[in-house]
Amino acid sequence: MPVTIKTPEEIEKMRVAGRLAADVLIMIEEHVRPGVSTDELDRICHDYIVNVQQAIPAPLNYRGFPKSICTSVNHQVCHGIPGEKILRNGDIVNIDITVIKDGFHGDTSKMFPVGTVKPAAERVSRIARECMMIGIDMVKPGVQLGDIGFAIQNHAEAQHCSIVREYCGHGIGREFHEDPQVLHYGKPGTGLTLQEGMCFTIEPMVNIGKRQVKLLPDGWTVVTKDHSLSAQWEHTILVTADGHEILTTRPGDEP
Repeated sequence: MPVTIKTPEEIEKMRVAGRLAADVLIMIEEHVRPGVSTDELDRICHDYIVNVQQAIPAPLNYRGFPKSICTSVNHQVCHGIPGEKILRNGDIVNIDITVIKDGFHGDTSKMFPVGTVKPAAERVSRIARECMMIGIDMVKPGVQLGDIGFAIQNHAEAQHCSIVREYCGHGIGREFHEDPQVLHYGKPGTGLTLQEGMCFTIEPMVNIGKRQVKLLPDGWTVVTKDHSLSAQWEHTILVTADGHEILTTRPGDEP
């Protein structure tokens, strides 16, 4: 699939979808607390997306995924399926939201502490966000994706963490996942050269232990092999004429 360059009209629709996705994360924050199930978080988000936003939760039935959001807790890396699991004090959970509005996708995720978390949990969450922002800050026309991946990987490893390599960021627009693939590791001077009008996600998955992961029998949930904590943050990014625009930014979460 060739990389699509978004038209001004398409960019405006991407802005709307991105803002809606961000709004879901703002809305759900007060509900993330000890004693709530991930299924309940899914139900609240689904109702908000469908009934309040008049939008579509993109994950629901996507390649058979059974829920409207992804909830990945502690050592779960990504694509956790909401269910009966009850969040406990000290957990960390990534909530991944993708909405479709007027045919376009907005995709974002963030880490939530559940109650009071231990320093290691806070640390991996913070480093994962730093990795994402380091990558985002580099986005502008002429930059190569390999440079971005290298910078993200370098920061994580300098903090004695590791980058998951099996999953990556992706182009986004009319389709949930488009080209290019946006790796969170790499070599400087390699990879696609960015152009104005490209839209993609940056979403590094950072493990406090080793980078190796495995897929659970449910066919979706990815966990760290060594059971170490993992964290992920994600934004949808537009390449502008002189830099970038974060389409899923939230008030109070600016760089």
